[in-house]
Amino acid sequence: MAGGCSIRAIWILNSLDAVVFSRRFPVVEKRWREACKHENENPSDDSLSYSVFSLLPTDSELGAAFVERKQREASARGFGIRVSQSSEGSDSWVDDPITRHIIGLYVNKEEEGDRNLLWPLTLHIKGNYFILVLPLVEPRHLKAYARLCKRSDCGSAVRGDESLSSLLLDLPSITGAFMVAHAIGDIIGADVADPEVVVSVAPSVGGLLDSLTGGIGISGISSRAKPVAAPVASLVPSSAAVTGTVAADAPKIGSRPLDKDGLRTFISSSMPFGTPLDLSYSNIFAIKVNGFSASDLPPSDLKQPAWKPYLYKGKQRMHFTIHETVHAAMYDRDEIPDSILVSGQINCRAELEGLPDVSFPLTGLNTAHIESLSFHPCAQVPEQGADKQAVMFSPPLGNFVLMRYQASVRLGPPIKGFYQLSMVSEDKGAFLFKLHLMEGYKSPLAMEFCTVTMPFPRRRVVSFDGTPSIGTVSTAEHSVEWKIVTSGRGLSGKSIEATFPGTVTFAPWQIQRLPSSRSGFGIVDEDSDVETENSTNMVNVEEFLMEKMNNDLPPADLEEPFCWQAYNYAKVSFKIAGASLSGMSIDPKSVSIYPTVKAPVEFSTQVTSGDYILWNTLGKCPFVAAENF
Repeated sequence: MAGGCSIRAIWILNSLDAVVFSRRFPVVEKRWREACKHENENPSDDSLSYSVFSLLPTDSELGAAFVERKQREASARGFGIRVSQSSEGSDSWVDDPITRHIIGLYVNKEEEGDRNLLWPLTLHIKGNYFILVLPLVEPRHLKAYARLCKRSDCGSAVRGDESLSSLLLDLPSITGAFMVAHAIGDIIGADVADPEVVVSVAPSVGGLLDSLTGGIGISGISSRAKPVAAPVASLVPSSAAVTGTVAADAPKIGSRPLDKDGLRTFISSSMPFGTPLDLSYSNIFAIKVNGFSASDLPPSDLKQPAWKPYLYKGKQRMHFTIHETVHAAMYDRDEIPDSILVSGQINCRAELEGLPDVSFPLTGLNTAHIESLSFHPCAQVPEQGADKQAVMFSPPLGNFVLMRYQASVRLGPPIKGFYQLSMVSEDKGAFLFKLHLMEGYKSPLAMEFCTVTMPFPRRRVVSFDGTPSIGTVSTAEHSVEWKIVTSGRGLSGKSIEATFPGTVTFAPWQIQRLPSSRSGFGIVDEDSDVETENSTNMVNVEEFLMEKMNNDLPPADLEEPFCWQAYNYAKVSFKIAGASLSGMSIDPKSVSIYPTVKAPVEFSTQVTSGDYILWNTLGKCPFVAAENF
């Protein structure tokens, strides 16, 4: 049972905590009942040798248990760590942040007594819905988690004998359950766009159409005969679905209605008998629309993989795109080192007839200092050298992610320098930027645009004074934006230094306090004499903290006047083309296809900024403390 992944059941609840969709897999459930019977007949010698809960709850029982957990944990996700409101047997009692995403429910089953724990349930919030997926584990794993919920100590020691992290390492089905939950969430939110493949040269009409529609999320439109174009309206992500991905207990109203027939078709086709095989929505949709015919049969000596349900016919070509995202925290302090990391992926589109094998040497592994590496299931990695790694794969249809990796920046940060902000009065601050752009970077690397934003979420900007050495400045109600490099006037083959001194003036400071904010939310300081009321008066702790950050601000100090327990920073946004920052690369001439065909191979790169933060050198800043060995 420990190997692979099987799903016992799936539930989808709406914002009213009512089950609107459920699916159970009797074949998997039969395996669970047999394992429970064996476990109950041969109990272990531990202190928790009770009869394991062997039946799945009804939809109403599941909904009631979910509501009970929200009240017990103070939110749908819960605290994640043990606090004064945590009770023995709850997820937060385990004192591990993972319990915000892997939860347990106590189902009210009188005939089973109080040993009615349903675990592990993967929780994924998408739009207006809560998605719960229950994978198959062994009864001993359930008992191990129940022990963690009963222990008296808070947290687990490093390299301890028993902890939630060590328990999950034995459960690969958890990863499969999360993949199922996210696939269902993408269908619910209509977020099923293919990975972007950038075409660097002018292709034919069909290839251009494919690249454009893939980039904006219309993955079903294609120049090939099969699969048939998918309905555009069903595949374009809605704004409500995108904004609803935050971990809120009451997502915004207005999500698209649940397509139950589409979900049933996807689940039945992607995970027959509860075993996930192919979670690609585009493949499942194409099979549903087109079916199969005699003309789609592969050669008799080849086996057609699940990720390629149809054989391509048409002009043959291949596209590779390396897309890297740069995350950085720049401090400009001797006691805190700067942090910079590149998250990359190789997107591919192989329009090749038949079932060919594609291979190429991936260069740059040595210079990129790869920290983690993963491949698509279609890929094989037989050889690895000092700076090259041979990759061979049988490509699926459409755009797909061939490889994901994390690496360091080979040439140093593309933007480095410092940002300083100090308050000269309660409503006026003086700031200074001194930045170096593309220092050490040479052609073909080119920066297409670069923008620096100073956000002031707790203050309203009235005016600013200052002239940058390069670029233009604009203001919004709560931010100042400095456009250093604008689109159409890229920076290539040289580095520049940009400075920006100035002052910013805010509207007068106003303090708003909520009456009885401490006792009203059921949370008090440890040294407070106010006693909390019963747990039924406690609302969402996450909402309380956000409300306090926005409204219950303490008196302003000149050093930190902007917000409650937060920091001053500037965020950098940029885009770089021409090559990867990690050194990862693909030589189109080294790509070989078997059986041999004449297919042009295109390669492009794209580097964008993620969370690229310049922390205020003169203020507070969060950082990770290094572990001492």
